[in-house]
Amino acid sequence: MMDAKKKKLTLYVAGQTPKSLAAISNLERICEEHLPGRYEIEVIDLRQNPRLAREHDIVAIPTLVRELPVPLRKIIGDLSDEQKVLVNLRLQDE
Repeated sequence: MMDAKKKKLTLYVAGQTPKSLAAISNLERICEEHLPGRYEIEVIDLRQNPRLAREHDIVAIPTLVRELPVPLRKIIGDLSDEQKVLVNLRLQDE
């Protein structure tokens, strides 16, 4: 599998809130189901690094950002609506 096909996903959360934890587990489940072995998830806790919110233009949390492939795409919420996540982030386009 070529690396160019990998999706780079960054999830911005604020601490271990129920919504943050739900977003993390929903994202992992969706990726395993639809992108096995073709994704990389980075979780960034904005409580530990608040300036990143401004730098990365994060206005609400949790926010999931698909950084690769470009263009950048964002979705806000706990990611419980799997279809919405797949469509918004174009995770099943290939």
